[in-house]
Amino acid sequence: MQNFNVPTREEVSENNQAIFDNLKGALGFVPNLYAYYAKNDTALADYLALQNRKSTLKAKEREIINLVTSQINGCRYCQSAHTALGKMNGFSEEQILEIRGGSAAFDAKLDALTKFTKSVVENKGNASQTTKDNFFAAGYTEANMIDVVIIVGDKVISNYIHNLTGFAIDFPLAPELAEATV
Repeated sequence: MQNFNVPTREEVSENNQAIFDNLKGALGFVPNLYAYYAKNDTALADYLALQNRKSTLKAKEREIINLVTSQINGCRYCQSAHTALGKMNGFSEEQILEIRGGSAAFDAKLDALTKFTKSVVENKGNASQTTKDNFFAAGYTEANMIDVVIIVGDKVISNYIHNLTGFAIDFPLAPELAEATV
């Protein structure tokens, strides 16, 4: 059985060492997911460029997409990381659990985004007409739709990397939905 280890700073290229230093300065640590990308000479920089691109969506909206996508893909690492980020962006624990469950009844526009994202991910881009109609009726645009898909793609990359490797989660572990709703 293959054992997947997260590399240390000394085990990655010079370019990736510089990125590690920047991450440590900005975040206080290098998340294991980012460190794992550094096993490839270009993947970490490429991924960070994708993640940090300009978006038509607000940070809170991006967290909804991250939470819903990570829940559907069963990625405990990203569920945990985005639970922490969701809280930093103003969501309560209860709201985060509701979002992960596929709705956001506390806000009609965010509910349309949550349900649209869920339909996009579950149906591999073939979102139901109802969720598309509700998404646009809530005030979202085609430019927003493109950003939703790009953010879903970004999150699928991370979800798949962690689901394949299972390296340690270095964020407070998000509760399982079943645990939280019991």
